[in-house]
Amino acid sequence: MERKISKLRRRLKSELDRERYEHTLGVMYTSAALAMCHGEDLEHALLAGLLHDCAKCIPGDKKIKLCSKYHLSISEIERENPSLLHAKLGAFLAAKKYHIKNKEILDAITSHTTGRPQMSLLEKIVYIADYMEPGREELPDMPEVRRLAFHNIDECLYRILKDSLIYLNGKNISIDPMTEKTYLYYKEKLGKQEEIL
Repeated sequence: MERKISKLRRRLKSELDRERYEHTLGVMYTSAALAMCHGEDLEHALLAGLLHDCAKCIPGDKKIKLCSKYHLSISEIERENPSLLHAKLGAFLAAKKYHIKNKEILDAITSHTTGRPQMSLLEKIVYIADYMEPGREELPDMPEVRRLAFHNIDECLYRILKDSLIYLNGKNISIDPMTEKTYLYYKEKLGKQEEIL
């Protein structure tokens, strides 16, 4: 496992800008810590964390071209904001270019930006690690999010989804419908009453 991770790290270091590469390492290590805490497969968490942003530094117009070329669906919101495509394109590249065959790892890469209802434990781990890794900008609720991540992963996921929607609505930024669906699913699952949408 160690050799595989080292080889992938070297490849990614040459393909991502310095800031994105540092973030990637933060997500990889945070995913590993959460996997150890919650009993998830450590290698899967390391690989999903390491590859989650492998398509992030591809320019927007090229993301759209690659998605069209490989028959990956593009929604109107994704066409307006091609940055959102890096998750599904990243999962495709993880399989094609980095030879990842495990469906759980590919699903975790696909859903790390918007989430989805009924996420697997690995998907939750990568989604949360991406939000709270140590290099992330300190948001007002970050200490509480980080505490929840190691104590109640569903509560943590819900908190991030809620805070993200409040932030995007406040900035009048287009919201991917999957983020809203994910929020509503976990709101119902956890029996929350608050109204933010």
